[in-house]
Amino acid sequence: MPKLKTKSSAKKRFRITKSGKVKMPQANKRHGMIKRTNSQIRKQRGTTIMSKQDSKIVKSYMPYSLRG
Repeated sequence: MPKLKTKSSAKKRFRITKSGKVKMPQANKRHGMIKRTNSQIRKQRGTTIMSKQDSKIVKSYMPYSLRG
């Protein structure tokens, strides 16, 4: 059987933790920061864990990554 290809966009944007969860950068941080409150900006630092439903889709894009 031929090997499956990993989606390049997914491997650049997401990481899979050892327990199998999908880590992603926070959304809504690219522009328009002047509209957002300081507390919103603080809460959106770093990364976050993706919801279970969405992570199922992302894992299908990365067939050979660690799945926990």
